[in-house]
Amino acid sequence: MIEAIGLVKQYGDHVAVDHLNFTVEKGQILGFLGPNGAGKSTTMNMLTGYISATEGTIIVNGYDMLEEPELAKKSIGYLPEQPPVYPDMTVTEYLKFVTELKKVPRKDRETEVDRVIELTQLGPMRNRLIQHLSKGYRQRVGIAQALVGNPEVIILDEPTVGLDPKQIIEIRELMKGLAKEHTVLLSSHIMQEISAVCDHIMIISHGKLVLSGTPEELQQQANKGEYLELEAIGTEEQVKKILSSVAGISESEMITDGQDSHITLRIKSEEDLRETLFFTFAKAGLPLLKLVRNTKTLEDIFLEATSSEETQEKEASEDVSDL
Repeated sequence: MIEAIGLVKQYGDHVAVDHLNFTVEKGQILGFLGPNGAGKSTTMNMLTGYISATEGTIIVNGYDMLEEPELAKKSIGYLPEQPPVYPDMTVTEYLKFVTELKKVPRKDRETEVDRVIELTQLGPMRNRLIQHLSKGYRQRVGIAQALVGNPEVIILDEPTVGLDPKQIIEIRELMKGLAKEHTVLLSSHIMQEISAVCDHIMIISHGKLVLSGTPEELQQQANKGEYLELEAIGTEEQVKKILSSVAGISESEMITDGQDSHITLRIKSEEDLRETLFFTFAKAGLPLLKLVRNTKTLEDIFLEATSSEETQEKEASEDVSDL
């Protein structure tokens, strides 16, 4: 549904987007992540045709953004971080105006306004001035204008920024519903939102793609060689004997305090040894006080991916300066 091939955006000597390649499948919700200045907004502006790419190809719904810009743009509904609404219009007046801008046939405009108002649950607010709406409802109006014309692709830039918890939950449910009929590209700094809504995640840093996969794939990859925190009551000799009988432990660190043994175990592979350790200690008659699997969160994965990229950039610049 969306395909970016060798996407580059350069401003003078600064490369904002550096040969990005990715695909968003039909019906998919893609979470687009990156630190400030990573090139997210630039990429989205190129995808929507707002700015042109220095190099590369963008295909939206089968249309080349360079060769067939009108058809490609017609396939996209876009919500920027600041919703493009007119505060002195009512919700209905504004959405009617958008149907005109998007060239919805005149006979279908009223029906289309009713459709997007129902989808975004704006019915009670349809006759209110937009300037009198809460931020959450203004966001809904912004999403409604993106849905006008029923485009195949919906691109949302920070759709829940500044909303209260109730509004965030409502907008998330709305985004999940959109994926039934649309392809959704979502940019956000809220990791909980990305993990709750998206079925694929792409992380960029310094304009380059650094990680891509489903939330489960990224966490599975990041948690190879994870730690188990295990606290048991017993002597050092007893615990060592138990550990020697359990396969899959590549290394262990033991901290003893009298008769209490505090053990940190590194798992050799993706195998989860919690059940094995529990029954092995129980069989030996040693009580387990703690057995916790320390897995990396999406925040951890994001920080590692972007910080490692920054380190590589710094090392590369230092190498050049040494020449």
